[in-house]
Formats: sequence, structure tokens, C-alpha cells
Amino acid sequence: MPEAAPSFSPGLEGVVAAKSRLCQIDGTQGKLYYLGYAIEDLAEHSSFEEVCFLLWRERLPRARELEELRGQLQEYRQDCRDLFDFVGRFPHTARPMDMLRTCVSWLGCRDPHPGDASGEANFRRAVAVTAHFPTAVAAFHRFREKQSPVPPHARLSHAANFLYMLTGKQPSDLAARVMDVALILHADHEMNASTFASLVTASTMSDLYSALTTGVGTLKGPLHGGANEAVVQMLEKIGSVENVESYLSEAFAQKKKIMGFGHRVYKTYDPRARIFKRYADELSRADGDRRFFEINERIEELMQKRVGSHGIYPNVDFYSGIVYRSLGVASDLFTPIFSIARAAGWTAHVLESWQKNRIYRPASVYEGPGPRAYVPLDER
Repeated sequence: MPEAAPSFSPGLEGVVAAKSRLCQIDGTQGKLYYLGYAIEDLAEHSSFEEVCFLLWRERLPRARELEELRGQLQEYRQDCRDLFDFVGRFPHTARPMDMLRTCVSWLGCRDPHPGDASGEANFRRAVAVTAHFPTAVAAFHRFREKQSPVPPHARLSHAANFLYMLTGKQPSDLAARVMDVALILHADHEMNASTFASLVTASTMSDLYSALTTGVGTLKGPLHGGANEAVVQMLEKIGSVENVESYLSEAFAQKKKIMGFGHRVYKTYDPRARIFKRYADELSRADGDRRFFEINERIEELMQKRVGSHGIYPNVDFYSGIVYRSLGVASDLFTPIFSIARAAGWTAHVLESWQKNRIYRPASVYEGPGPRAYVPLDER
């Protein structure tokens, strides 16, 4: 009896590729949990450092443990002189995600104990990479603006330090908190494309840096990490609230995608989008510039009437872009910020997967010609 052909699922939709304790999505109810903790509670009460500990150690830290982790992150951040030198050699026309991808490989080359594959050694690597990502992104931006890089501040949080190193000024309490929440919201998201890609690399028992290089390269794609930048570009094109309806009508007539709407998993409102919307509103009131927020609200209102019944709602990208814009972040740094946060999730999933490793080797459906005879060159 012939062997049954493997089933085919485009994009692996619905295919279960791993078991994990780290992150759970309820796409029907619009819920997101890290280790059982609702994203709303973490965004309200936690910090990015605490979420890192939660993902890496699979429990919330005690006060002493949290301070210890903050100290470790700060220690790795302070080790920035060589990183500044390396980042300063990139051409200023390079794309930030290309720079970051190359930086991960460089960090692997300078690992003092590359042969140590123990759990604690890989945990230290996870902390170090997470600490270095914002330093690299901020330094690169300052170099291309013909400014000197800013060393990290000893008393600022991970999120606040990024804004400080980016601008050279201590951020306001509101800006620091919003960036902290943004990193929490982006820290993990189950078996997304970049996490899956990282796990494929890790499953070969390659090193953590190789897995993260894969993750950064995958996140770079506009269908994954670049959508929030595309949302801001769409808003700039629309220009004003009065133009929203005509823009949408034309886009629908031409069957163009409205950026920031729809999700492979969520069939209702993305819970992260609700939180970003609240902070987008707060920031726009604080800086007195409501234009983009009001355009977003009008787009959301009209889109709900058009496609809400089809399960198409705002996703995390719809409001995150204007949040970053309000914080003074250049639009091509939006996806690198995603990477800064997701470093925690990528490393956590890799560390978890190595506990029961199995190399990924999916099947494919062959659609080529059947067996046939080879034709000699002079007979073709």
C-alpha cells in the first residue's frame, strides 16, 4: 500500500511545531499571557527587566533577584567601548537591522568561552545580548547623525537607558514608562516567524548567537517586523482626518492592504494594540500634537464598519508606530526596537528548546516531474 502523502499547510498555519510554557495566545478572546500572567497586568505593574527574568527563569523574581539581574544588565551595558568602535565602522547608509544582525555575529566572535554550552553560560549570553542590543541601535543612530555615542547611565532602567543613549538626554518619567511598556509588549509572542526561525537554527545545536542572527534576519522582513513603520508612512500620506475616508475607499478599490490591521492568530482586537492606543493618546495630549492619533482613530472607526465582522481588527503595529514617533524615535528604528524587546523572547525560547532538543526536519510535497531517463548532452 503506497505511503500517504504528507498534508500541506501554506505558511505552516495551524501546524504545531513545539511545546512551550512561555507564552500563550487566545486569538478568539484577544488574550496574551507570559507564563500565565496577562499582558495587561504585566504592562500595568511590571518592568521589562522583571519580564526578562520571568521568561528566562519561568517565574517572577524576588526583589533581590531582580536587583541582581538589573546589575548584570548594567554591567554588560557598561562594556560598550569595543561595541562603539565596531558600530562606528558601519557606513552611515546601512540599514539599522542589517547593522544589528551583523552585531550579533560580532558578539559571538568575542564570546570569551565559546565552547561552554552549559545552561548558565547560555543564560549569561542571553543577558549580555539583551543588554547590548539597545546600546548598538542607539550608537548606530548617533553615528549616522554625526554625533558621538552616549555611554549608558548607571542609574537608569533598560528602557530609559535606550532613550538616554539615543538622545543624550534623560527621558521624562512618562517617556521612560511608555518605552518600558513597549518592550514588555514586544518581549514575546509565541511561535511567530522569527522565534520559529531561531528555534530551527538552535535545533541543530548551533550557538545562541547564530539563533539570534536568524531571528533578527527574519524580523527584518516587512511582513513581520516592519509593519509599524509602514503604518506611519501611511499616516503621513493621508495627512489629515478629512482625507481618511477617501484614502480607504481608494485603497479598497485597488485591493491594497491597510497597514496595522489583521493578524494570523488574533480574530479580535490585539490586546497589545489596546495598550499602545492608550499610551498613544496620552503622549499626543502631552506633546500637543493630536493629528496622527486622530487619523488613527478615524481609520479604526471606518475599518471596523468595513471589515470588523470578518475578524480584522487593529494589531500591535497600528498604534505602536505613532507611540515611537511621539518619543522622537526615527521610523527606521521601529523594527530594531522590536528586536531590542524580542531578544528576551528569542533567547528564552532557545534556552527552553535545548532542554528537550530535536532537530527540525519537516517534509515537503513534491510537485516536480516523475522518474525519467537522463538525456545525453548531444541529444538534447
